[in-house]
Amino acid sequence: MSTHFPRGSRAPWTQFGPLLLLIALVAGPAAIAQTTTTKKSTAKPATTSSAPAAKPAAPKPPVQHPDAQTLDAIAAMVNDEPVLASDVEEQLFLFLQRAQAQPDSSQVDTLRRQVLDQLIDEKLVLAEAKKQNLSVSPAEVQKQVDSAISEAKQRYGGDDGFHEQLAKENTTEARLRERYKGDIEKQMLESMVVKKLFPKKTVSQADAEAYFQAHRDKFPKVPPQLHLQVIQIVPTADSLALKAGKARIDSVRKRIVVSGDKFAKIAADVSDDPGTAKSGGDLGFFRRGQMEPTIEDAAFGLGNGKVSQPIRTPYGWHLIETIERDTVRGPDGKDSLGTDGKAIQEVHARHILVKVTPNDDDVQRAQALAQSVREQAARGGDFAALVRKYSTYRGPSSADGDVGFLSLASLQPGIRAGLEPLKVGEVSQVLPNAQGFNIFKVLEKKPERDYELAEIKQELPDAVADAQFRDKYEAWLKTLRSKAQIEYRNL
Repeated sequence: MSTHFPRGSRAPWTQFGPLLLLIALVAGPAAIAQTTTTKKSTAKPATTSSAPAAKPAAPKPPVQHPDAQTLDAIAAMVNDEPVLASDVEEQLFLFLQRAQAQPDSSQVDTLRRQVLDQLIDEKLVLAEAKKQNLSVSPAEVQKQVDSAISEAKQRYGGDDGFHEQLAKENTTEARLRERYKGDIEKQMLESMVVKKLFPKKTVSQADAEAYFQAHRDKFPKVPPQLHLQVIQIVPTADSLALKAGKARIDSVRKRIVVSGDKFAKIAADVSDDPGTAKSGGDLGFFRRGQMEPTIEDAAFGLGNGKVSQPIRTPYGWHLIETIERDTVRGPDGKDSLGTDGKAIQEVHARHILVKVTPNDDDVQRAQALAQSVREQAARGGDFAALVRKYSTYRGPSSADGDVGFLSLASLQPGIRAGLEPLKVGEVSQVLPNAQGFNIFKVLEKKPERDYELAEIKQELPDAVADAQFRDKYEAWLKTLRSKAQIEYRNL
């Protein structure tokens, strides 16, 4: 969950995942060799988040947490090194947790084999690092372990929440540190050997363009795009909970404005945002488009040192204190300009949160309303009128809910699966995401296509360098595999 409440962040009623998700899933060669994309996503934030409101069904057959697996089964042998089935299942489990994917049984089998192959490659790369007599600094490993533990504690709201999660996962901080240490050491060794054998080379613009023209098949295509309208219905707490939260935030504001207590001290004492409370509610600098619109409006509208009236977001009630203003500057120290040619403004602010969390009844009520609205739209109801009557979508859009073109590839899997088969003019089923329940209408569709040189010209030298690195790396891995004794066992 984002502690700074950006648009599209995880909704306040969702739960954090396992602590092991804070480190790389398969911290191996596949991650190291991953190339940078040649085109940045143009998706709007609120439709790309993960889905909280309806829990995803377990894959069939279900992928259980590795504690439930047979711990001593061997999935493969790499020379004399075993790859344990429990390791494969753990990495698969964590991948599905992070992706919030709902694969069928055949997809699970394919993913399981891909995970196994990555773990085999990891063994081969680590063996090569050993041959090269490479080693990592214990101090640097410890530094990264400490950082990972610190991040985990922050995510769980401090020591108490962190140790509560440890108990849920039936582990201890010492065991978690040892696990982090082993994974981080592997990552660092793999990175060292790859960088030593394949130092990144600079590619000139002319060479990059020639490579692109000759090897278009090595570059991704522009994903299909959909022009959409959206109705979003967000679960909200009942009136009694909202009233209690409002009374509490009013009391907090009185301590600051009337009694003269320091905003930062009160934030540290009472704010329900675990990520910012200890720093006095500090949200840092942000520009428009990075926070909840109501938070942005308050922060940019206040004078420095002033405290807002209570404001509501999907997270609850907030107070905002604006600290200072500045302009966004580039590496050359000059102001960055917006599309209007003016300097982009940013503001530094604090906040205090009194959290008001929707309960299960609130979520079910919102879902029922969304289903009713969807049925009206599907029967030919005026979608724009339904947007104006029901939608609480907070992202960039027109008054009739038009969010423009979105790339299918950038959408959260559940949203993408619900939109991909639709024809122009059709209305989606109710699709949940982190903000609430969404109904989409497809206005236009653009098919997948090749990038034009002009679209990626600036990014092309780095993209070509990555593609050439990947070719060399994959050829090297193929050679390592050909020299190794690899025996697959039944998973």
